[in-house]
Amino acid sequence: MRILDIIAKKRDGFVLNELEINTGGVADTTTLILAPMVAAAGVPVAKMSGRGLGFTGGTIDKLESIVGFKTTLPQDEFISILKRNNMAIVGQSTDIAPADGKMYALRDVTATIESIPLIASSIMSKKIAAGADKILLDVKVGNGAFMKKMEDAVKLAETMVHIGQLVGRETRAVLSSMDEPLGQAVGNSLEVEEAIDVLEGRGEPALRHVCLILGANMLNMAGIVPDVTAGYEKLSNLVDNKMALHKFTEFVTAQGGNGGIVNNRKLLPQAKTKITVVSDEQGYVQKIDAGQIGYAAMRLGAGREYKTQSIDLAVGLMLQCRIGDFIGKNQPLATMYVNDETHLEQVRALIKNAVKIGSSNVPKTKLILGIVDKNGFKAM
Repeated sequence: MRILDIIAKKRDGFVLNELEINTGGVADTTTLILAPMVAAAGVPVAKMSGRGLGFTGGTIDKLESIVGFKTTLPQDEFISILKRNNMAIVGQSTDIAPADGKMYALRDVTATIESIPLIASSIMSKKIAAGADKILLDVKVGNGAFMKKMEDAVKLAETMVHIGQLVGRETRAVLSSMDEPLGQAVGNSLEVEEAIDVLEGRGEPALRHVCLILGANMLNMAGIVPDVTAGYEKLSNLVDNKMALHKFTEFVTAQGGNGGIVNNRKLLPQAKTKITVVSDEQGYVQKIDAGQIGYAAMRLGAGREYKTQSIDLAVGLMLQCRIGDFIGKNQPLATMYVNDETHLEQVRALIKNAVKIGSSNVPKTKLILGIVDKNGFKAM
């Protein structure tokens, strides 16, 4: 499950939209694409994020792939950057809903991590404590998400929307698929590169589409556009005319990072070796187990198995197929970006096991599964 929320509130005389990510999906670089899109449309976006635990690093780890980027800012500087550029991202604070932090630590040892009421209250308490007026939630569903089943994801979304209603906050949840990785890149600097590709108008179409849907909902909730269709078109234009890419460059530079990464990707951490994993058979891709792909990237060093573990910002995977694609024998399935070859054969096996090949054609993955708002669940 990945939760993305947009908070609109008054601070220092202007509307501030905070975009938060609590947990991430596999190859889900949404924040780095969505935030500059929406900021370029005129909606201020502030993000308080954390580090990853699991498949890859969190948004803060990804941003630390950029030389000089400051993920910790004094409050005055944070507000100043936000006013000037419409966008700022910093590390998570311990000042908001501190009781939740203690309860969160207990959930692991009390076997209550999967409790929907505790998940919902944990997420919503921080948003409400931060002063949220409007909240948009992106709830991931599938084998690479925390919520494996649609009915569980709907129940979680309905619970969070109901909590928002109880305290007078407009809350909406978008349910999106994580039955295969959303993007092609799984790894920190690789995901920064992919975000730039999408903002340049290239990159993975599925990742772009989900970002545009989420962003369109943001603009609609903020009153910038009359409906989601208009928001989608507005954001598409901002990508096509490079205004969203320009906003990303402004954002990186404002927080001390090297904006030159947009034109020179080699300024990001680079792995020593690239190794291609090829298919042993031909046929159509029936399934891609996002969880196994994420674990494979973690074994290369792109993620953490425990909280204090260091990660290698340069390593990871670049997938080269999606569900429904036809793959020939010896055709690439993925490329491994490697610095440490200790787990190389295990990673190769994980990738091959994750990508299921069969003789029958299958449809492409449906990306947006439904919406939950005050009127209940509506399938898409």
